[in-house]
Amino acid sequence: MARLSDAELEALVERAVVDAYGEDEQLAAFQSVIEDNLAVPFRTTVLGVEVTVAGIDLLPGSGIVAVCVRGRHRQAVGILDLPLPTPPPAGAEWIEAFRHWAL
Repeated sequence: MARLSDAELEALVERAVVDAYGEDEQLAAFQSVIEDNLAVPFRTTVLGVEVTVAGIDLLPGSGIVAVCVRGRHRQAVGILDLPLPTPPPAGAEWIEAFRHWAL
């Protein structure tokens, strides 16, 4: 995925939060747009272990997380801490837009 310009990221942010008021609603809006657009499942490596990202969730106190699965084990990983594979899955630009908004 080519690096998006600040203007492109701002346009994505505006699309995500257009009807959201306040930080909590904006966070929920980003969770929804990431969940709707990120092509899951996909494989990636977390702490040296290959996992499958099975979905996206919004957890109180943790924010937006990727639900990572390996065998019978499941672990939530903060979406901003999730290493993306190369090439990244379709819809990964929404994670970058969220990073732009969050930081």
